[in-house]
Amino acid sequence: MLALAGDTMLGRGVGQVLAVAGTEQVVGPGLRAALDEADALVLNLECCVSDRGTPWPEPGKRFFFRAPPAAVDLLSELGATAVTLANNHALDFGPEALADTLDLLDLAGIAVVGAGHDEQEARRPASLPVGAQQVGLVGLTDHPAGFAAGPDRAGVAYADLADGLPAWVTDAVSRARSSGPVLVSPHWGPNLVAAPLPRVQRAAEQLLAAGAELVAGHSAHVPHGVRPPVLFDLGDFVDDYAVHPVRRNDLGVLWLVTLDGGRFTGVDLVPLRLGYARTDVATGPDRDWLFRRLRTACAELGTAASEAEDGRLHLPLT
Repeated sequence: MLALAGDTMLGRGVGQVLAVAGTEQVVGPGLRAALDEADALVLNLECCVSDRGTPWPEPGKRFFFRAPPAAVDLLSELGATAVTLANNHALDFGPEALADTLDLLDLAGIAVVGAGHDEQEARRPASLPVGAQQVGLVGLTDHPAGFAAGPDRAGVAYADLADGLPAWVTDAVSRARSSGPVLVSPHWGPNLVAAPLPRVQRAAEQLLAAGAELVAGHSAHVPHGVRPPVLFDLGDFVDDYAVHPVRRNDLGVLWLVTLDGGRFTGVDLVPLRLGYARTDVATGPDRDWLFRRLRTACAELGTAASEAEDGRLHLPLT
């Protein structure tokens, strides 16, 4: 089984909690038990991990996320197999901090896609073991263009999706297929929208046409509905963010994907409650609110979600 988690920000307030209270405080026991069911975990790491660097000099940029090196200990504890750094915070503290992030993850044995010391490395797919099977992983982001890696410049795997897939994305998916079924993890679209924009839906269809077997996006900070085999937005996983009173980004999902015979066949949705720098399984009214919203969001995309006996939602992916 493959666990997928969305935006994971381990800096700022989360970093302070890690420094004072340690890793046990950030992820609760219910969520840890759910993660133990999986053979692998892939998430979007929405920060750099370093104690170096200076804030990216972009006028008007409001948020800069940098986690302490101890954040990698938390990722290892949770069983992270790979992270994507293709997002709008990987370079928040410049190329020095990104280099530290890459080095620390490598030392911990956690694979990285979506960022690198140069364009070639940033665009390179990864091959991940999921039990006895292998999965190809590709990471990309449609913002910001200023973070794009170049031939001799560190940065992220930037893809302008407005006019179709860039050739490098199609090539990366093709190369990833040599490992097994391909998971593409795009950071796309604006924050705090309730449903995937038409341009995001078009890009998802193009990724499937290019050979992706599963698409799992992020960026909105709230989970979106599913149109199999596309999980348009995984939502948030760990952070210290302000809570939107309507969109409720304090509720998220851990996505447990079944991989059977080289095919992604289904996904179970574990409800999450995000407190300040602490995430655990959601229960009671929080769980009920989240599942009502997700059932409606899936129905709007033509998908029926069923509730399993264990209190999770289930969706087929085939």
